[in-house]
Amino acid sequence: MNEASSPSSPHARADQRLSWARITLNAPALSLHRASVDAGQRSYWRTQGAAESLIVMDSPPGLEDVHPWLSWHALLEDGGVRVPRILARDVDAGFLLLEDLGQPTLAQLLSRDPAQADAWFDAAFDQLLTLQAIAPPEGTGVFGEALLQRDAGLFEEWFLRRHLGIELDCDASDGLELVQRRLMDNALSQHKVLTHRDFMPRNLMPVLPGPAVLDFQDCVRGPVAYDAVSLFKDAFLSWPLERVDGWLLRYHARALQVGVPVPASAQTFLRDADWMGIQRHLKILGIFCRLHYRDGKSQYLPDLPRFITYLDQVLPRHPQLQPLQQLLDQRIRPALAARSA
Repeated sequence: MNEASSPSSPHARADQRLSWARITLNAPALSLHRASVDAGQRSYWRTQGAAESLIVMDSPPGLEDVHPWLSWHALLEDGGVRVPRILARDVDAGFLLLEDLGQPTLAQLLSRDPAQADAWFDAAFDQLLTLQAIAPPEGTGVFGEALLQRDAGLFEEWFLRRHLGIELDCDASDGLELVQRRLMDNALSQHKVLTHRDFMPRNLMPVLPGPAVLDFQDCVRGPVAYDAVSLFKDAFLSWPLERVDGWLLRYHARALQVGVPVPASAQTFLRDADWMGIQRHLKILGIFCRLHYRDGKSQYLPDLPRFITYLDQVLPRHPQLQPLQQLLDQRIRPALAARSA
């Protein structure tokens, strides 16, 4: 059997997806066009030729289990979070028909019109605080020691060693381990709430009421500062540190008002957000390199410097993390310069 006729081939999957959409919508002339590119196996397709534009979400069985997405969708929708409406489903085949929330994403909108940032981030706070008020169901994964250790390993294995060719000597290795331990201890000490883990403008759609929240299938019980800092330290959109601090303080004040368990001290919360952000930046540097070298997805590499800039912005505020600053100045920056020469 050749690839074109194999039931698991991209060609066969495309035929199955199109046939399902046409039958479901009773639209024999309907066509599908890719709506977005995902880092995983899930894909999204916009209909054309039906009465209205809709989205087909394709989660190929055996490659991307649709059940976690459906479970979290139900929990968030019942809890008042704005998520896409499901109009039809074939769970066994891995197909869902969703409302089309249109274009652009919040990241694209704010890139074109940053003057709307205050209003949309205030609306995003509403969604985030609603999400954080939902009690995580029994069996929810925990963003704890195991996940933190895994994240720490991504930075050293894929960014330092594979991408930059850096092998740390004992002193540098001990220094990085100390910083990672301090970041992990800070994360573990924070109150735990339902955590999206990718609460960023590219996963938010600027619709009213909203914004609508996407890509929520990996929710865990995690540190209360995690999603808040993720909103402003995006892979595709950056802001001056002073504005980020101001937005985080606004979120903190509102979280206190509605009973989300942030620290009473605003300065303590800003510290927690900084450290949580640093932990996340190191992880993302590793993940983007892994996507390139292991998965052949190179579109994320150009954003590596953005995360170095995020580190540059906040590390000087935290002398407890000085070994990471030294590693950045003495090894990482020269290696990056050599790669780009």
